[in-house]
Amino acid sequence: MKILILTQYYPPETGAPQNRLHSLACYLKQEGVDIEALTALPNYPKMEIFPEYKGKAGMTETIDGIKIYRSGIYVRKSKSIIKRLMNYFSFVCSSMLRGMSLPRYDYIICESPPLFLGISAYVISRLRKAKLIFNVSDLWPESAEKLKIINNKALLGLAYKLEAFLYKRSVLVTGQTQGIISNIQSRFPKVPTYWLPNGVDFNMFSPEKANDDWRKSKGFADSDFILMYAGVLGHAQGLEIIINAADKLRSYTGIKFIIMGDGPEKEALHQLKESKQLSNIIFEPNTPRQLMPSVISSIDAAVIPLKKLDIFLGAIPSKIFEPLAYGKPILLGVDGEARDLFIDKGKAGLYFEPENVDALVAAVLELYNDRNKSVSLGANGIEYARNNFDRQKIALNLLSKLRSI
Repeated sequence: MKILILTQYYPPETGAPQNRLHSLACYLKQEGVDIEALTALPNYPKMEIFPEYKGKAGMTETIDGIKIYRSGIYVRKSKSIIKRLMNYFSFVCSSMLRGMSLPRYDYIICESPPLFLGISAYVISRLRKAKLIFNVSDLWPESAEKLKIINNKALLGLAYKLEAFLYKRSVLVTGQTQGIISNIQSRFPKVPTYWLPNGVDFNMFSPEKANDDWRKSKGFADSDFILMYAGVLGHAQGLEIIINAADKLRSYTGIKFIIMGDGPEKEALHQLKESKQLSNIIFEPNTPRQLMPSVISSIDAAVIPLKKLDIFLGAIPSKIFEPLAYGKPILLGVDGEARDLFIDKGKAGLYFEPENVDALVAAVLELYNDRNKSVSLGANGIEYARNNFDRQKIALNLLSKLRSI
């Protein structure tokens, strides 16, 4: 079996789709699948081409045995919708041109968003005689409309038509959450769907590999209770709740909050911290994936918030999984599917109402004042993740599904 993954985002970038897709590729390769990836020159999330890739229109390289084809992309540090669309469509065009010269494949797995990349995937699939699998990690354009990222009715109308076109021409539409699958099934009952969840790479993240080197290198005391958010600093996450909670907890000198990552809201979050003159908030830049095991080993709990919007009732933030693998309890500010799976069923942490600062403060203090409970929730998380969200098992299940098509 020969497969091409088409995605705008891939390592050495860090992030949810990058890690998930590369892990999937590696596990499928272990099973004898001939798998390659077509992606952009690395630039995310700073929207700058990585130094070692600058000046290149395209290239081919190998990462962990996976052959990677790279094509050009337009990048600018701008929140303008026009610049964002130019970013998306530049890779649509460059990947389409690069794809025309690639060999034949049995399947092309296209990662969405961006939805527009489906145009390239469809064209390449026709030219390379491949079956199209469309993977939806975020319901776009629905989420863009509800988050008011796009307000232009004409553009939204075209995007919804493209979404329908791509779903109907795919042999399989996969989704990262059951909520995404249910949404697609309700609107397109004849489209074949498959739940392809995110998960944990236990070859890299496991309690046996835990160490606190990162904690020591940052000068934290053994008694410090460290809570961390690690991921994109974007609008949807509503990360101001962490800073506002830190403000209310400033008298607890042993409680420290870390916000790790980069993104469009970074400057605003820094300004909010400075305006409150907080010393219990520490910002850390994006950290290479190979260092994250030490980082996660060093914290006491992970904070995972999202805005209080109905569209997030079907969301499962990727940053849930790796803390679970290390027995770190989660403080989950996401209602719906994520709460049902990881709080109600998995007993892996505490839920707090999205955007409710007092609820987050209460959850933090509950763990801070009861370390035994914190340990117990963490142990639950390890077992639940191993049984239900092991990436190797997820890859094997997908392979079985593809062989049945």
